[in-house]
Amino acid sequence: MTKASTPKTSRASRISIAQLMQPEHANNYGNVHGGWIMKLADEAGALACMRHAQKRVVTVAVDSLVFREPIKIGDLIILNAEVTYTGRTSMEAEVQVVAENPVTGERTHTNTAYLVYVGLDDNGNPAAVPPLIAETDEDRERMEQAKKRQTHRISQK
Repeated sequence: MTKASTPKTSRASRISIAQLMQPEHANNYGNVHGGWIMKLADEAGALACMRHAQKRVVTVAVDSLVFREPIKIGDLIILNAEVTYTGRTSMEAEVQVVAENPVTGERTHTNTAYLVYVGLDDNGNPAAVPPLIAETDEDRERMEQAKKRQTHRISQK
């Protein structure tokens, strides 16, 4: 069995990134720029997909990114990402964004993003990625929802 055909769990792709939000990340209101959050979400999603595929990836779509709560200067932003869907060469990553007040420990879920990546071979061409397998009923449900999102994406082309 090749590396690209050995199934993996979403748990195996999980990553977390944390970064303290500084004044250079914010607008005049003291809120972190949405574009900065998008950049970090893309990095987290890409890392989860690289971990899953064990190869370089490129972003092909940002399915959704809804800003529920603002993130302030001084907040610790924590991004948790994992693979939720795989096709032949594509992968979807779910990225959960949490803002934490590092003094009080209060945490607020601010965003969830779904991003799609394609695995690349050494020549920069799309390459096969390992299938995703579910370990729990929750995994199966998340994979089913991800499959529906992928079907919708393809129908929009």
